Amino acid sequence: MRMALLRWIRGAAQIAAAAKPKSAPAPVKPAATVASGDLDLRALGEALSRKRRFIIVPTVIVAALSIAAVNLVTPRYRSEARILIDGRENVFLRPSGERNEERAALDAEAVTSQVQLVLSRELARQVIKQNKLAELPEFDPVLRGLSPLRSLLALFGIARDPFSMTPEERVLDSYFDRLTAYAVDKSRVIVVEFQSQDPELAAQVVNSVGENYLVLQQSARQQQARSASQWLSGEIENLRHKVADAESRVEDFRSKSSLFVGTNNTTLSNQQMGELNTQLNNARAQKADAETKARLIREMLQSGNPIEASEVLNSELMRRLSEQRVTLRAQLAEQSSTLLDNHPRIKELKAQLTDLDRQIRDEAGKISRSLENDARIAGGRVDSLNASLDQLKKQASSSNGQDVQLRALEREAKAQRDLLESYLAKYREATTRENIEAGPSDGRIISRALVSNTPAYPKKLPIVLIATLATLLLATGIVVTGELLGMTAPGASRLASTDAIDPRAEPMIEAAPELVPSEPIAAEPAEIEQLATVLRGEGANAHKITVLGTAPGEGLAATALRLARLLAQDARTVLVDLAAAAPVITAASVDPDAPGLAELLQGEASFAEIITKDGRSRAHLVNAGRPGFDRNLLKSPRLTLAIDALLRVYDHVLLNAGTASDLPAELLTAGARAVVVPAPAMAPDARAALCEQLEAVGFSVVTMLDKPVDDADEPRPEVEAAA
Repeated sequence: MRMALLRWIRGAAQIAAAAKPKSAPAPVKPAATVASGDLDLRALGEALSRKRRFIIVPTVIVAALSIAAVNLVTPRYRSEARILIDGRENVFLRPSGERNEERAALDAEAVTSQVQLVLSRELARQVIKQNKLAELPEFDPVLRGLSPLRSLLALFGIARDPFSMTPEERVLDSYFDRLTAYAVDKSRVIVVEFQSQDPELAAQVVNSVGENYLVLQQSARQQQARSASQWLSGEIENLRHKVADAESRVEDFRSKSSLFVGTNNTTLSNQQMGELNTQLNNARAQKADAETKARLIREMLQSGNPIEASEVLNSELMRRLSEQRVTLRAQLAEQSSTLLDNHPRIKELKAQLTDLDRQIRDEAGKISRSLENDARIAGGRVDSLNASLDQLKKQASSSNGQDVQLRALEREAKAQRDLLESYLAKYREATTRENIEAGPSDGRIISRALVSNTPAYPKKLPIVLIATLATLLLATGIVVTGELLGMTAPGASRLASTDAIDPRAEPMIEAAPELVPSEPIAAEPAEIEQLATVLRGEGANAHKITVLGTAPGEGLAATALRLARLLAQDARTVLVDLAAAAPVITAASVDPDAPGLAELLQGEASFAEIITKDGRSRAHLVNAGRPGFDRNLLKSPRLTLAIDALLRVYDHVLLNAGTASDLPAELLTAGARAVVVPAPAMAPDARAALCEQLEAVGFSVVTMLDKPVDDADEPRPEVEAAA
């Protein structure tokens, strides 16, 4: 029955597609009219035209005065220099224990600190003294004479009285008023600027600031090295006495304890023990070797086998006997070929051969006994060495405590000696830095100041323009304000004048409707918005929603996408496209090329990869698969597990089933409610029959829409943002 229902839905979709009427053009919305206000701009324009002299005259006067003022003001010229803070260091003067990373650790705070050093009073005093600024009237107001304006300002506390200040304070005040120093963003460059009435003096002062800044850094380094060398010299003297005392204590204790040092920096007792141990091992090896060789020769003699030991074969007598034996055997073999065994010659040769064998065995026995004697001698040596070694061990065990004390004294002496050597190296480095006159500083001048012929102050054109425009706007504002305050209600004056001229105006006014503020008329919500409201209210009953029907084209997919966007406004919603023929849903995704359910079922993608976002709402989208996938994968039981996983995460899961022609019915109906999107040409009786059949196949609730959502009905992003 369910397969018949799916075939019926597919046939209805084909009929509706054939009977779909052509869409009419969308009606053009009338343009909104803007109501006019009560402000009469024409009357304001006429008032400005009548009183233009009150605007033009002050503007011209202020323009003339500003031009005269900027030409009367004494100009100032500005020069600038640039200093790079790079933390330079001569590699030949760098301390041996200092790493390169430590020298290169310059940050923004370090550069800002160098800016404050440029603005320091100590550097300012040196520059003022070097350039004799205290003798110039430009920097000392007292030398320029008494100023009535300044005296009046000082009387009211607005300005400082120069006569109440010391000469140094007056010059410093003028100096810092003209000096500017700042760090360039995202760099280690400091810009130093100075302004003066004399362009050559401005450049001279800026260059003097840079040079004295470098000299000040060098002096600070030399002073630091001088202080370090003075402190180190005193510490070195103390350490020398400590090292001498520690070494003398070591030697005294070694003499008293007889812990003399032999070769390889070891004590004599340990050295003797090592030598005895070596001799003992050699004696044991000799004893074992001799015993083994003697036993082997005895075994050969007892078994009657040929004696092939190296000691026997290397004996001169054994070699001669062996040669004789070989000669006799050769003669015996030669005579045996012509004589019988009972021949006297044959018997003689055999007797000689037997005698030679006896001599060989006797000589082998002597060699065996000699080896046994050597083994006994080696055993006696082993016993003697063991006794000597035991005696040395007893002596060493008795001197272990003294050896521990000696090592402690040696460690203390070594620590004092190492510290002294370290201080001596630092003292030599500090002395070298102190005596070098041209030690490197943390900065260098990369751009020296040049004489400028263009005044930096005052800016004539900007000052004149700002003063003229400000006066023009102020005069215009005064005229407009006065005109607005003197105006009456324009509507009442026009009605009064109309009554006096035209008697027909009164009935027209009576016939005019009363103007009252209108209440905003709420537009009737569309069908899809009403459905979204109902689904929100049902909560868990609308957990799984299957959107299917017979709507032709992309109307069904657009309806599902619109419903998902409405539900996603206040709930977690995901739209699963099972139709795989909905370009509307693919185009709405922020990642149209993302994998889908087919890739998930094949193990080529994960859940995190197949879930994408809608570009115009908070809804999530899941495609059926990339183009060309096998739709038989959607009939797999694993697809039901994937849908169940989505149901555990999202509040609403919408399944865009299309016409449901090739999808399992259990996947669409299990615990779901249906939203049917029919074709507009579908008859009411057919719609009712379709709802009854869908309820019969397992849907809990079936909602039949009137028509699908068109693309023109989908609101634009700016409309949603305004809502």
